[in-house]
This record gives sequence, C-alpha cells and structure tokens, in this order.
Amino acid sequence: MATRPVLSALALGLALVWLTSCGNTIRGVGRDLGNAVDATQDAGRSVVNSVK
Repeated sequence: MATRPVLSALALGLALVWLTSCGNTIRGVGRDLGNAVDATQDAGRSVVNSVK
C-alpha cells in the first residue's frame, strides 16, 4: 500500500518538471521568433537605405 503514494508523488514531480521545461521551450521559441522579426526589419531598412 505504501507504493501508491510514492508513485503518485513521483508522477506529480515528473509532471511538474515536464510543465517547467515546456514553459522554457515556449519562451525560447518566442525569443527566437522575436529575433527573426527584428532581423527581417533590419534587412528591410538596409534595403530601403541602400535605395535612397
């Protein structure tokens, strides 16, 4: 009977670790997309400035 609470605690711990790592991944993707947008805008400005 003691194994059930231990397994429940282990499952809860693994779920928390998974949710934390998922949150970090989502933030990382957001930063990557933000950097890609910034780079695209900078490239567009460079093209506009070279035409002037």
